[in-house]
Amino acid sequence: MIEIYTKDQQAYGEFNQGDIIENKPIGFPMDGGSLTSYSNIFYWAHAVAKKDSTIGLHPHKGFEIITFVLEGIIKHYDTLLKKWITLKKGDVQVIKAGSGISHSEALNKDSAVFQIWFDPDLNTSLSQNAEYQDYNVNALYHNDNKKYLIGNKSPIKINTESIEIYEIEYKKEKIEIALDQNKYYSLYILSGKVEIDTREISEDSFIKIYKEKNLIIQGNHKAKIFCIESPLEVSYKTYIETIKKR
Repeated sequence: MIEIYTKDQQAYGEFNQGDIIENKPIGFPMDGGSLTSYSNIFYWAHAVAKKDSTIGLHPHKGFEIITFVLEGIIKHYDTLLKKWITLKKGDVQVIKAGSGISHSEALNKDSAVFQIWFDPDLNTSLSQNAEYQDYNVNALYHNDNKKYLIGNKSPIKINTESIEIYEIEYKKEKIEIALDQNKYYSLYILSGKVEIDTREISEDSFIKIYKEKNLIIQGNHKAKIFCIESPLEVSYKTYIETIKKR
């Protein structure tokens, strides 16, 4: 199954009267987009700063919240480290919210980030101490046309099960990928255009793939894809499964 969601089918959000705008491939249930939580991916937002702007201090619990700096520079403050930390393009920030942490983010004009929430089994994580770690872009692992952010030899470790994250940059026109039918493949087109299953897919589109044996992607030298592999069946009850039964 290959499902394609263009930018205008995704949920929309903003902060500070539109200083920061978001398209959300996987929104909160109340956001109104075409797609909500699946597997152990709870939330996925692509945020872009139209001007320098700060998102004020706000709390999190339980989830593992990962910020990928796609463009520009951001700053981060939290109640664990109690200081502002600067992250630049390519850097990755991991918050294991555990029993509770509050943080604030400041995005410079034209900065862009992914903020993705993973469900590590809240029955366990809510009783653990919060943790924070950031990773420099130069510490990440490159293999051929892939940059591994989580998985393979990447130094980033999270508790959420069976997650692998990487970027694909095109060095050749066609890529064929063998797929594991026990996994979801969640793809975001960061730049350029690609063709999958004879359909041309533009920048900022989101693709959800499952129960497929292989994938052939046609692209060009400007194409870049962000990909998350996650389990088709999660071994624990996710948060979204729990609230649906209430």
